[in-house]
Amino acid sequence: MLQGSIPDPAGMTAFFAMPAQAAFWLFLASLPVCFWVILSDLRAMRIPNTAVLSLVGIFVLVGALVLPWPVLGMQLINLVVVLLAGIVLNAAGAFGAGDAKFAAAAAPFVMLQDAGFVLMLLAINLLAAFLTHRLVARSALRNLAPDWESWQRKKDFPMGLSLGSTLSIYLGLAALYGG
Repeated sequence: MLQGSIPDPAGMTAFFAMPAQAAFWLFLASLPVCFWVILSDLRAMRIPNTAVLSLVGIFVLVGALVLPWPVLGMQLINLVVVLLAGIVLNAAGAFGAGDAKFAAAAAPFVMLQDAGFVLMLLAINLLAAFLTHRLVARSALRNLAPDWESWQRKKDFPMGLSLGSTLSIYLGLAALYGG
């Protein structure tokens, strides 16, 4: 049994604390917003506030249908904690404001017990996305979207690419291997 895994009634072990059925519906509902964030950040180096608010709305609406109310409330605390951390990171110049807001909006989707895995996934995803973005920017593939702002900014990176894909990957995996 993996450390931190949760036995289920059928004798199988779940790798994630997020219930699989809840993760499935949250994944389906949030996927379009994650794509929107990724494309917007690549195209304009900006994550729209409407995308952030949409993600919060999706969590509240879908979460209310698929999670117990006490769990839903506890998950919303994650939003506040990550938003405060994001404000500090943004003030220090380490994180863009849109990135901080999106991370906060995504935080309720992640069960606290799964946070370590999600941070590891984000780190790996960030490295892969950064390298891929920089390689594509120097290749002929760049011609598929020549006007994207993210190609022009040498010192900045569209974190929405990593943040949006990390949330989708986590929810997809939790739908398959959740509690």
